[in-house]
Amino acid sequence: MTQGTSNSRQDDTDQDIALRAQVRLGDNFMLDVDTHLPGRGITAVFGPSGCGKTTLLRAVAGLTRPTSGHIVVNGDVWQDDHARIWRPTHQRPLGVVFQEASLFDHLSVQGNLDFGLRRVPASQRRISLPQAVELLGIGPLLARRPAQLSGGERQRVAIARALATSPHLLLMDEPLASLDGARKAELLPYFDRLSRELALPVLYVTHALDEVARLANHVLLLAQGRVQAQGRTADLLTRLDMAQQHGDAASALIEGTVATVDAHYGLMQVRFGGGTIECMLPTHRAAPDATPGIAPGQHVRLRVLARDVSLALSAPPHSSILNVLPATVQSVTSDGHALALVALNLNGTPLLARITRKSVNALALAPGQPVYAQIKGVAVLD
Repeated sequence: MTQGTSNSRQDDTDQDIALRAQVRLGDNFMLDVDTHLPGRGITAVFGPSGCGKTTLLRAVAGLTRPTSGHIVVNGDVWQDDHARIWRPTHQRPLGVVFQEASLFDHLSVQGNLDFGLRRVPASQRRISLPQAVELLGIGPLLARRPAQLSGGERQRVAIARALATSPHLLLMDEPLASLDGARKAELLPYFDRLSRELALPVLYVTHALDEVARLANHVLLLAQGRVQAQGRTADLLTRLDMAQQHGDAASALIEGTVATVDAHYGLMQVRFGGGTIECMLPTHRAAPDATPGIAPGQHVRLRVLARDVSLALSAPPHSSILNVLPATVQSVTSDGHALALVALNLNGTPLLARITRKSVNALALAPGQPVYAQIKGVAVLD
C-alpha cells in the first residue's frame, strides 16, 4: 500500500465514522471491528481490561496499522485498503488525550497551547485558541508551568492543547483514570461542554460505568476484540444481558426537561416521556446565594440505579417516596441466586428494578403486567 492523498474526501453529507479494522497482537489476541459510529457527540468505547479499547484507538489514530482496514471520519478517508489510501498519524486531523496529560514541563500553559496551535495552518483552524481556553476555563492558568497545576488542571490544559489543533475527531484514552474523585468531579462539566458546544465527534475509552452514564451519547461495547453491542447509551444500559454484568451499578438513564424548580425544598421536577420525576437539586445549585444553574426548560440527564427501584401492584396511598410511576413489566431475569432484574417500560422510557426473586414470585410478575415503580433515589448527571 502507498500513502494516498487524492480523492480522500467523500461527500460532506456522510456524517458518521465508518470503522473497520483488524489488528493482531501476538498469538492470542485479534481486534476485529466493523461498524459505523455517530459523526458527532461522545461515543464511549466500553469494556473490560484487555478487550481492545486502546488498540482500537491506536488504529484510528494511525499509531497501529491494521492488517486490514477502512476508516472514514465524516467523509474524510484515513484508510482504504481497496483504494490504496493510508494517511499516517500526522496527516490525520485528530487530537489525542491520554491518562497522563503529557505536557511539556519546560513550557508554560500558554507555551503548550501555542505548540498545538502551530501544528495547524491558519487557513485550517476551526477552533480558535481563545475558544479552547474559554471552553476549558484555563484563562487564569496560562502563565503557570505544568508542575504548578493540579491533576485536573493538567488534563484540562491537555484537552485545550488537543482542541488547538482543530481536530475533526478527538480520541480520549481513559482521561480520568489517574484522577481522584474530587478531580474527576471538577473535570466532568468540561466534557459536557465539549459535547454540547462543539460539532466534534469524540471516541472516549473507559471501563468506568459512571463515566459512560454521565458523558456518552452512544456506546460501543467491546469484548475479546469484537463488538458485543452498540447503540444509544440509555438503550444499552437497560439491556438485561448488559445490566446483569454491572451488578449493583446496573442503572437506567432518563433524559428530560426541567418543568419546575422549588428552591424552598431544594427540588426540581423533570418531565420526560414516562411522566414527571422529582429530584434534589445538586447541592451547589440549591444554595440560596448560588448562581442558578438549573432553570425550567433546561435539558437534564438523570440516572436511576436498579437497586433504588421497588415495585408494587397498586399505588401506595401514603408514602415518603416522591416518585411512584406507572410502568409495564418487559422481562424478568434471575441472577441465579437471591435477586432478579426486572426490565420496565415507562411509556417508552426504559427502567430497571433489582428486587428479590421472592418478591417476583409474591407479585407474580410477568411480561405485560402493569406495576408501579417506586423510585427511591435519582442522581442528576447534567
